[in-house]
Amino acid sequence: MHSSLEGKKKRLGRTERRLGKVKIVHEEVGMGLRIGIVGATGAVGIEAIKLLEKSKIAISELRLFASPRSVGKKIGFQGEELRVQQLEDDAFKHLDFVFFSAGSSISAFYAPKAKESGAVVIDNSSFFRMKPEVPLVVPEINSEDLNAHQGIVANPNCTTALLSVALWPIHKAATVQRVIVSTYQAASGAGAKAMLELETQVRHFVQGKPITAEVFPEQIAFNVFSHNSPIADNGYNGEENKVMQELRKIFHLPRLNVCATCIRVPVFRAHCESVVVETERKITAEETRRILSVSPGIEVIDDPQNGDFPTPIKASGRKEVLVGRIREDLSHPRAVAFFLSGDQLLKGAAWNAVQILEALIH
Repeated sequence: MHSSLEGKKKRLGRTERRLGKVKIVHEEVGMGLRIGIVGATGAVGIEAIKLLEKSKIAISELRLFASPRSVGKKIGFQGEELRVQQLEDDAFKHLDFVFFSAGSSISAFYAPKAKESGAVVIDNSSFFRMKPEVPLVVPEINSEDLNAHQGIVANPNCTTALLSVALWPIHKAATVQRVIVSTYQAASGAGAKAMLELETQVRHFVQGKPITAEVFPEQIAFNVFSHNSPIADNGYNGEENKVMQELRKIFHLPRLNVCATCIRVPVFRAHCESVVVETERKITAEETRRILSVSPGIEVIDDPQNGDFPTPIKASGRKEVLVGRIREDLSHPRAVAFFLSGDQLLKGAAWNAVQILEALIH
């Protein structure tokens, strides 16, 4: 695998779209995919590189792009040192797939260019998620939506991805009618700079130094505050609106009743969510536990006797969504409550994107 095709046998494959599906045509056997990552030096981009390196996906070329200050930086991949490149209009030539993890403005400008060059875009930003023509995909739930893609596939918000994985098996078993979710979101959801700010503030607190906030609107260390996204006219912040709107789109339930409260907490990595689900038919805690324990992408950690439940530390670095504290809602005849934790950099972003790639090529 090389960052360029120089000195290598040229790959003559091409990407074709037929009935919305992606078909990789190889004129030379044994050559792999050509993949690009925009935002390669960010928290999600770094995880995507690690996942691709560990995957069974055959990759003949990996092109890394980032902001100008990161151009020239070297990143290891499959025994080689790849140089981060400048993002330009013609950067995507001959690529099969491009991951975007550099924010909405970059995706809005460059994703259409990647699509026009013949690549399929898997976008982690919010820019395309609610566009009717763009599938919003969690592979455990709605991979069939990929059949209708037109060159761009959207990855959901991290909080939505974790929640949807846990909700979907319950919906299939008992039909979800209403969801109330409160989130406890780690600093890393705001990027690498946010994690550094939390670390710096903790160190300054211990050392008795003044604490300043730059990434977040206020001190994150030893503090809890409403998610740092703007409050909309409906009274919900941007993160809460994303959860509510995206869940409806993924589930194909435009009238699903969802109420979200999103909170930022002083944790480095892995989000947590407290969830109450009302269903059409009564589902017991034991049935819920049994259903979730055999569902893909979920690990049930629910041991009241030993106090063993999901935590951010247990979830960090894990692809699975951890679910526990499963119990019936005593205030409602057809509702269950549970608590989950999941690594928002993995299932909430990079791992879900790689799963989308795997679904597209298989």
